[in-house]
Order: sequence, then structure tokens, then C-alpha cells
Amino acid sequence: MLGKPVIRGTRIPVEIIVRKLAEGATVAEVLADYPQLREEDVRAALAFAADSLSTDEILPLAETSE
Repeated sequence: MLGKPVIRGTRIPVEIIVRKLAEGATVAEVLADYPQLREEDVRAALAFAADSLSTDEILPLAETSE
């Protein structure tokens, strides 16, 4: 999957799971769409996404004088 993180034992990208949930899908709907997944896989995808974001560093933009 071009280096993207996937759910262990599958070729399903974590991004797909997180996007579906962000678009309003329920965990049950995700599991219905991907029957090889378990609820633990969905929780692991969300945990991975949260961990990935937790290491981001926020840098303020420099002020410009006009």
C-alpha cells in the first residue's frame, strides 16, 4: 500500500478506517464493509492515528510587518 500503515494481517489502510469514521460511519458499518476486521482493529486504527498526531510539532508562523 505504498508504505501506508495497514491493519495488521490485512491490506486495509488505517487511513480508510479513520476516514470512514470521520465521514459518520459507525463501527458496525465499517465492520460490515470489511468483514475480516474486528472491533479491536478499528480501535487500533484510531489509536495509531492519535499516536501519529501526538508527535506533531506545532510551529507558530512568524509575524510579518506590513
